Amino acid sequence: MFIVPVTRESRQLSRLFDDTLERFFGAATSLDTTTARSPVLDVAETERGYVVTLEVPGVAKEDVKVSIEGRQVSVQASAEQREERRDGERVVYRERAAVRYARSFTLPVEVDAAEAAAKLDHGVLTLTLPKRNARTASQITIN
Repeated sequence: MFIVPVTRESRQLSRLFDDTLERFFGAATSLDTTTARSPVLDVAETERGYVVTLEVPGVAKEDVKVSIEGRQVSVQASAEQREERRDGERVVYRERAAVRYARSFTLPVEVDAAEAAAKLDHGVLTLTLPKRNARTASQITIN
């Protein structure tokens, strides 16, 4: 059985709290890039393994790191704020900012890190994690 300790309601409350802080103090102050956000995820189990999808909007595949150690899976990602100014332009208002994502979770059985795969498409990271008794830490490449 797979258990995610955070409920949907607590996630919604957390996002509501973050949005409220952003409105009162401005996006630049409340979006602290030293604090990582926890991306929402879905986990599906098959006979052969698990399929995990995480939302990491604005992140390039080069900026995603997935590590697997036994049953423990960790995902870290970051999206940098890009300066897209042309000559003579100045920023009047900005809501987009750099953001970091971090999420770790434990599966009921160990994952075969050598056979694991990851795909990033339109801000959705999909991990295919086959079941097996793995004993060493590993990182996988994002496609």
